[in-house]
Amino acid sequence: MAEFDVDLFVIGGGSGGVRAARIAANYGAKVMVAEEYRMGGTCVIRGCVPKKLFVIGSHVHQEIEDAAGFGWSIGQVSFDWATLVANKDKEIARLEGAYTTNVEKSGARIVKTRAVLEDAHTIRLATGEKVTAKYILIATGGAPNHGPAVPGIEHVISSNEAFHLKELPKRIVIQGGGYIALEFAGIFAGYGSDVSVVYRGDNILRGFDEDVRKHVRTEMEKRGITIITGCTVAKIDKHGRDFTTHLSNGSSIASDQVMFAIGRHPNVRSLGLEAAGVAINPANGGIQVDGWSKTSVDNIYAVGDVTHRTNLTPVAIREGHAFADTVFGKRPVQVDHATIPTAVFSQPEVGTVGLTEEEARAQYSHVDIYKTDFRPIKATMSGRDTRVLMKLVVDGSSDRVLGCHIVGDAAAETIQAIAIAVKMKATKADFDATVALHPTAAEELVTMRTPTARHVRQAAE
Repeated sequence: MAEFDVDLFVIGGGSGGVRAARIAANYGAKVMVAEEYRMGGTCVIRGCVPKKLFVIGSHVHQEIEDAAGFGWSIGQVSFDWATLVANKDKEIARLEGAYTTNVEKSGARIVKTRAVLEDAHTIRLATGEKVTAKYILIATGGAPNHGPAVPGIEHVISSNEAFHLKELPKRIVIQGGGYIALEFAGIFAGYGSDVSVVYRGDNILRGFDEDVRKHVRTEMEKRGITIITGCTVAKIDKHGRDFTTHLSNGSSIASDQVMFAIGRHPNVRSLGLEAAGVAINPANGGIQVDGWSKTSVDNIYAVGDVTHRTNLTPVAIREGHAFADTVFGKRPVQVDHATIPTAVFSQPEVGTVGLTEEEARAQYSHVDIYKTDFRPIKATMSGRDTRVLMKLVVDGSSDRVLGCHIVGDAAAETIQAIAIAVKMKATKADFDATVALHPTAAEELVTMRTPTARHVRQAAE
């Protein structure tokens, strides 16, 4: 009789958990996956995928406006929010089915219920069933965090509810200055909403390169989005179907919806972590793990946003795969969390990899900056007032490219390719030796020859 019911029990059917389950099952492990909501997790169901679909759709009106400069005369157009939501739901259901099918094809079993740890090897399902497992993987992701409660917070929606609104708000207030807040600001503005963004910091996109932050804000404001910084939402009043959002600076904004996108917290509540002896990282509130994704309990691991390390779907997938390789494939693999490319699907789009100028100057004694800000070729015909930013951060001593930052159309697609070069420690000379592809915006990355800034830190005497 087997010592345990399964070799691996995965709590969470999102990207990281599913990848770990499939790879472990392919290695011959007996695997069970518990998901209490929908297979696919945040990214597929209420995150990256539906967000990107909404972003793509929100570009259409601008494309129609720009078409006039290229000779197109387009008559009356109309938009139906309900159709967008319904078609998005169909695509998400298709992807959810694909996730389920792929897990089951691998031989793993899915149980659609909540799972809670009773001890280091025992999981209690909401159905009353108990399962014992040799190894347990926690991959429960994160959840929206509304921050400190303010009067009227019960009227606030998160990105979860934004995907299922019955109608497009004519006016919306969004609190937050990061990925989610700015992406939804662009989405709603693109579909015709009057958008106000409220952020407590001095500028949006905290942690990004300062030039990127300034450029994105300028471009968003050109598109009619109001951005209020150094301020927070103090209270929300409801009047019938309308809201009045009172700000900490004494002003107020009327709207049809109020959305908070001020961050996400690890989904660790009521998982039975204490009963199993799993420690929480006091620095970030996520499950504490080592470089192998192992928790404080030898047979329990955690991957993805629940660890609050690098909260990106591809990272969760890489961590899940590495866990399965290490534990079941007997091929030890650690995930390198350095030099990970990321994108913000704001409007304009941001793509970035490596160090910001500020980070580089703190770590290196000699930093060269190559930067260009130009009008893209499309705008010369469409007449749209918009500019592209491209920036390279270079170690002036070794000539290594430490970071690349792009704001403009297809920034994310471009940065994925550039990330390979940066990860391989390419030098500025390598970039310079690459023949430009003309006419493209990206050719600027290999044609910038003269530093726009040079920072040399004098050695202490």
